[in-house]
Amino acid sequence: MGIEIERKFLVTSDDWRIMGEPIPYSQGYLVADGERTVRIRTAGQKGYITIKGRSEGFSRLEFEYEIPYVDALELFKLCTVPPLRKYRTRALYEGKIWEIDEFEADNKGLIMAEIELNSADETFLIPPWIGQEVTGYPQFYNSYLVVRPFKSW
Repeated sequence: MGIEIERKFLVTSDDWRIMGEPIPYSQGYLVADGERTVRIRTAGQKGYITIKGRSEGFSRLEFEYEIPYVDALELFKLCTVPPLRKYRTRALYEGKIWEIDEFEADNKGLIMAEIELNSADETFLIPPWIGQEVTGYPQFYNSYLVVRPFKSW
């Protein structure tokens, strides 16, 4: 069984930009009803299908599998709305990997960072470019942003 333990934060400065190379991501949703999410993703030239359960605190069930890139492109056609687009940069800070998402199109201007943890009570140092925590705020879920983009807030 896969468990994702993740915390999300808003990003307050550009200091993270020197820490890694951005990779283009596209994400489409086959199902996103609050109880479960089935997502199709491309990251660079790789494809993935991900199934997630309902969030409980910082954690939820998550199963992710690599699929052929061309299959991911075809599966986007079955998604309920056009894919969300963003660039993701992985940054190492004090021994932890932070994933910074800079959103494009109707979500341009929104930059969030997330950290995956081994347990809900794991401690970590927060980089100086991190601002408000938004873990558990539904409006910051990617599945929400694809139907209610940042520009409409």
